[in-house]
Amino acid sequence: MFHHNAIKNSGFRADMNYEEFLKQKEIVIHDSGFNPERLNDNLFDFQKDIVAWALRKGKVALFEDTGLGKTIQQLAWADAVAKHENGRVLILAPLAVSKQTANEAHKFGVHVTLCETNADVMDGINITNYEKLHHFDTEQFCGIVLDESSILKSYSGKTTNELINRFRFTKYKLACTATPSPNDFTELGNHAEFLNVMTMNEMLSMFFINDSSNGIGWRLKGHSVSEFFKWIAEWAIMIKNPSDLGFDGSKFILPKLKIHNIVTESPPAESQLFALPAETLQERRQARKDSLENRVAEAKRIAETTDEQVLIWCNYNDESEALKKAITGSYEVKGSDTDEHKENGMIGFSENTISKLISKPSICGFGMNWQNCHKMIFCGLSDSYEQFYQAIRRCWRFGQKNEVDVYVITSEAEANILNNIKAKQDRHDLMSAEMLKTINAITKERLYNMRFEHSHYKPQEELKLPAWGIR
Repeated sequence: MFHHNAIKNSGFRADMNYEEFLKQKEIVIHDSGFNPERLNDNLFDFQKDIVAWALRKGKVALFEDTGLGKTIQQLAWADAVAKHENGRVLILAPLAVSKQTANEAHKFGVHVTLCETNADVMDGINITNYEKLHHFDTEQFCGIVLDESSILKSYSGKTTNELINRFRFTKYKLACTATPSPNDFTELGNHAEFLNVMTMNEMLSMFFINDSSNGIGWRLKGHSVSEFFKWIAEWAIMIKNPSDLGFDGSKFILPKLKIHNIVTESPPAESQLFALPAETLQERRQARKDSLENRVAEAKRIAETTDEQVLIWCNYNDESEALKKAITGSYEVKGSDTDEHKENGMIGFSENTISKLISKPSICGFGMNWQNCHKMIFCGLSDSYEQFYQAIRRCWRFGQKNEVDVYVITSEAEANILNNIKAKQDRHDLMSAEMLKTINAITKERLYNMRFEHSHYKPQEELKLPAWGIR
C-alpha cells in the first residue's frame, strides 16, 4: 500500500506519445502542509526557504551536512506547526542534545519545554530524549521532529519500528540528519516509511534489484538511478553547503582539516620476520588488543602536550578504561554510565569545564556541537566510515574558527582498516556528488518557484513616467 496518494499506473493509449506515457508514471507526492505567515528572524535566507518548503510539504526530511543550522530550522518548523495547529509538537533528540537544543531555543527566542515524562508536556514545543519515548502519549502531538534521525538506520530495530508505528498518523513530520550515504538504502527507506511516503518493501521493489547471487545484495536498477534520486527530491532536501541551492555559501567554508596518521609498531607473529596486515575479523581484533598499550601511550602524549581541549575517541571498553587511567584529568563517558553522568560529561565539554573527554563515537558521535574544540584523537579505528565522519564533524563544523587536527593512531597490523575507511570515503564522495547534483537541480527550481509565488511586490510610491516617455 502506497502512502503518497498513488502512482499512476494506467497503460499506454493510442492517443498519447511516449513522453506523455512516462509522465503519467511519475510518483506524485502531494503537499499536506501550509504556507507560514512568518518565520523566525534568526534564520539565514537559505534556512528560511527550506523551512517554508518543509512546512508546505508537511512531512519531509532535511539531509543537511553538519553545521548548517538544523537546530534553528527544526525549532522554527516546530514553532510554526504548534502555532498553526494551536497544539503540541514533540522533538526527539539524542541524550544531552535535548538540553543543548533547549539552550539554543532560548537564544533564538523560542520557548521549549524540556520533558522527562508525559506529565511535563505543555502546549507548544516539547523536547525529550529517544530513551524516554516510552513515557509519552504520542497521540497528543500534531507534529514530531526527529533530531539526528539517522537512528532510523536500523532496518528492523526496536526503536525504528516504534518510531514508525507510534507516529504513523501524526499530521506533521520532520526528520533531520546529516547527508546519508547513497549506498545506504535502508536509511533512506526507513525515512520514507516514517514520513508516510512509501514502505521499505515498496521502495525496494520499485527501484532496486536483489543481486544476492553475485554477493552484492540489493542494488539500484540501472535505469532507475535518476528516477530514484528524483523521488527523494519529492520529500527531502540534501545540501552540503548553501551554494548547492544557489545561495551564498562563503560563510560556511570550513577551516582546514588536518588528519595525522600515527602508526605504532606491531610485533611479528611467530615464524614471521615482520608484522603482516591483519586480514580476518579475528586477526584484526587480536591486532587491536596487542597494540593497546602503544596506542594509549601515543594518545596520552598528544593529549597532555596541550592545555587546550581534546576529544579522545575509542571503540572498546578496555581502550576507554586504559585511556582514563593514563590521561590526567580526563572524563570518561561509557555506555554503562548513568544518563546524568553522560549528560554532565557532554555538556561540561561544551561549556569548557572538562578539557579531556573520552568516549565512543556510538555514544557521543552524533548531535553535539563542539566547535569549542579543535583537537581530537582516534585511539584506533573501526570499519565504520560513518562513525569516523560523524565523530570528526562534532568539531569540524560551521562556527569552528581554528584548523582542526585529527590524530588517527593505529598499528602496523591494522593497515587494512585504514585502507578500508579511505576506500569507503572515496565511494561515498563519488556517489554523493551524483546524488546531490540530481536532487539539488530539482530542489533549486522548486525553492525558486515558491519564492517567486510568494514574493508580492507592494509599491510604496506612485510611478511617475518622464514626459518624454508619454505618447
